[in-house]
Amino acid sequence: QVQLVESGGGLVQAGGSLRLSCAVSGRTNIMYDMGWFRQAPGNEREFVAAVRWSGGIKYYAESVKGRFTVSREYAKNTVYLQMNSLKPEDTAVYYCAAGNIVYYSPASSREENEYDNWGQGTQVTVSS
Repeated sequence: QVQLVESGGGLVQAGGSLRLSCAVSGRTNIMYDMGWFRQAPGNEREFVAAVRWSGGIKYYAESVKGRFTVSREYAKNTVYLQMNSLKPEDTAVYYCAAGNIVYYSPASSREENEYDNWGQGTQVTVSS
């Protein structure tokens, strides 16, 4: 079992930046594929970014490509989502997720059912 705790959310003006963190605890001897998802009010949860357990493969949703960067720091068992040039439409609750994806691809990395463990979420609000 692994526990995920997100932090770093908050209120920021459009054009600003935030860095979200996802601390992984529990069975950290297993390397997990990590994903970031978000859910805005009235919308379904959607994929934002993903990083392979090795850190060498990353995927992004088209809506955030070039603005968001996902990274991981193994020594701290933490995954980050650096968000720059934020827009009001980025307002959502952001969730991190962990899984072991057998066939890693742009398609599989964005599938929620590929991830077994989820954090509680952190709110990001971007004002115009």
